[in-house]
Amino acid sequence: MPRTLTASDMVTPGSLSPPPIDSTEGEQAGQPLLDGAPSSASLETLIQHLVPTADYYPEKAYIFTFLLSSRLFIEPRELLARVCHLCIEQQQLDKPVLDKARVRKFGAKLLQLLAEWTETFPRDFEEESTIGHLTDVVGRISPCDETYGNRMHQLLQTLHQKLASLGQGPEGLVGADKPISYRTKPPASIHRELLGVCSDPYTLAQQLTHVELERLRHIGPEEFVQAFVNKDPLAGTKPRFNDKTNNVEAYVKWFNRLCYLVATEICMPAKKKQRAQVIEFFIDVARECFNIGNFNSLMAIISGMNMSPVSRLKKTWAKVKTAKFFILEHQMDPTGNFCNYRTALRGAAHRSLTAHSSREKIVIPFFSLLIKDIYFLNEGCANRLPNGHVNFEKFLELAKQVGEFITWKQVECPFEQDPSITHYLYTAPIFSEDGLYLASYESESPENQTEKERWKSLRSSILGKT
Repeated sequence: MPRTLTASDMVTPGSLSPPPIDSTEGEQAGQPLLDGAPSSASLETLIQHLVPTADYYPEKAYIFTFLLSSRLFIEPRELLARVCHLCIEQQQLDKPVLDKARVRKFGAKLLQLLAEWTETFPRDFEEESTIGHLTDVVGRISPCDETYGNRMHQLLQTLHQKLASLGQGPEGLVGADKPISYRTKPPASIHRELLGVCSDPYTLAQQLTHVELERLRHIGPEEFVQAFVNKDPLAGTKPRFNDKTNNVEAYVKWFNRLCYLVATEICMPAKKKQRAQVIEFFIDVARECFNIGNFNSLMAIISGMNMSPVSRLKKTWAKVKTAKFFILEHQMDPTGNFCNYRTALRGAAHRSLTAHSSREKIVIPFFSLLIKDIYFLNEGCANRLPNGHVNFEKFLELAKQVGEFITWKQVECPFEQDPSITHYLYTAPIFSEDGLYLASYESESPENQTEKERWKSLRSSILGKT
């Protein structure tokens, strides 16, 4: 029989070159640099590092790191307003006569920055006021180069398309993730066993990968930071973010749903031979998920089989060939902070870097552990140092973790989608925890007095029997 995971095992919640400017008063001009960027600096200095000039453009790594972390200190729309104001001030764009040669050099860099910002963090531009800032500053440089207006139009078109796509969201879990409490099999019109919908473990693993990548695609990098937004001690008010982590929360719900779906499919059949067949099917699905690099579905399947109502089915497990399952369980063992899984993840990540096909590029991490890692990084290091400087070294590490995830989620799924299977995964009713225990007790009788009392209670509350 499988080992049941404890609650503590699971969690459900280039070089950088600074611009040629003088250090702000109080900055440590001679301080050690981290990959070319200051390990700490005032927020004002970091904003200045973001602003291009005719002769300077920030490195991509700096842009991503600062735009990701800055929302802990300043709302994106305010940051954009500050950047546009600095551009106007430094390039003297409010003057009646412009230095056209200089502005042309600057303008190309400004449009490049805006393109990177809107591409990576499109949700920063959901408010109409942010578009106003963009059109204002680009409108000021357009007289110097007639192509700027067209490039801005294309940028906004791409932004609106991306926001529209993100707004649609993946197929929802509305109502589907609410567990139900029944023992008897529901009518065929409501529910069919999974094996009746998909009997090939390879196909199911591929469809699970399809679901995972579709859901991951909607998670913006900013959600990892906004999930931990706290009041900045140097700010008067806490930044307000409305519905900014919905996709992270929905993805965790998907993981939990898959756990319960696996347990439901195992506990539902009345005969132990059929239950054993379902367990072996899921073991094969889990193994294929591992081979694909889909660690999130793998962990959900293992967790579902490790739930107490499933793991207590001793007569059922006695009919299962468990050797393959124990190997998979060993790979995802939480011992040593998931040491085995982290080794496997690094292997999949290396394979992805050198891959020649989309299938080899797939890396879907165990998402709850990724969230846990980011959470402890955030909690373990201060956002600001005692002198008030932003702890940029911390955010370089944060950006490294989030950036790797962003690379993985952009992989195109190489498997053709089967709508009937994905619809089942999203909508098939699942047992509640009480429903799972009742189904388990009805399949294999309670073994001790505690289980007998719980069985009696569940029969009374769910079935209305005494």
